[in-house]
Amino acid sequence: MPVEGALLKLECLQPTGSFKVRGFFAAALALPKERLAKGLITVSAGNAAQACAYVAHALEVPCRVVMYESAPATKIDGVRRWAATPVLLPRDKVLEWLNTQAWRSEPETFIHPFADPTVMAGHGGIALELLDDIPDLARVVVPVGGGGLIGGIASAVKALKPEVEVVGVQSDGYASWTTWLSARGPAAITPDTIADGTTAPFDAGNFELVKECVDRWITVPEPRLRAAISELASVAKVVAEGAGALAYAALEQLEPRPVTAALVSGGNIDTKLLASLLGG
Repeated sequence: MPVEGALLKLECLQPTGSFKVRGFFAAALALPKERLAKGLITVSAGNAAQACAYVAHALEVPCRVVMYESAPATKIDGVRRWAATPVLLPRDKVLEWLNTQAWRSEPETFIHPFADPTVMAGHGGIALELLDDIPDLARVVVPVGGGGLIGGIASAVKALKPEVEVVGVQSDGYASWTTWLSARGPAAITPDTIADGTTAPFDAGNFELVKECVDRWITVPEPRLRAAISELASVAKVVAEGAGALAYAALEQLEPRPVTAALVSGGNIDTKLLASLLGG
């Protein structure tokens, strides 16, 4: 069972169901008016797509998002809900679009989903809230994909209270960061996880930041991650997607230490998948 008394930071309750809306608001509001007026575009497995769509809707500008065609239907529908246009491509084409900076030829203003410094600063607001609400915070446990979330949180934590331990978590179905850190750089990995929100590609800038700011890494077995989603729903009454349940799932591997906060980063799970995990 997880660490007794661990606290959950419920970013799954954000308007788009994930933490991503923080960073996209920060980045969009920092744009010059003429660039914002062109509209927004991003690339995403799903949660950043919804955040970009929501922010564009709130700021009354157009939006398109390049997404994996395999993205969960709930995330694609979430983009359309906020009047944005999803552009669905195979995973390799999405990564090619990003890596070749094809967004430079698009009419809208591009916001990088995890390597934009302003996006990361927006996510860092989570750390400010945790430190303000929990004066005796000793450890924060964070799911990791591209590194934007943990980079923002860890940067803020280490600047303000460096003794707080920052723990990064991934599934063994896409243990990219432990692989990259071991290889000291990028290495090819094929995703095989329900934590689709963590399957981002390597980014050199985030790699340098994260390797300096994160104290410890935990890899969660995929069966444990599936069980954690069910536990969160039945015990904590919290709906979490795969990536969102990672930090909670990792708690059982941690020794007791007051006080631990685990981030539930998102709740945009396919309803059929959730039903199957709950035994329905």
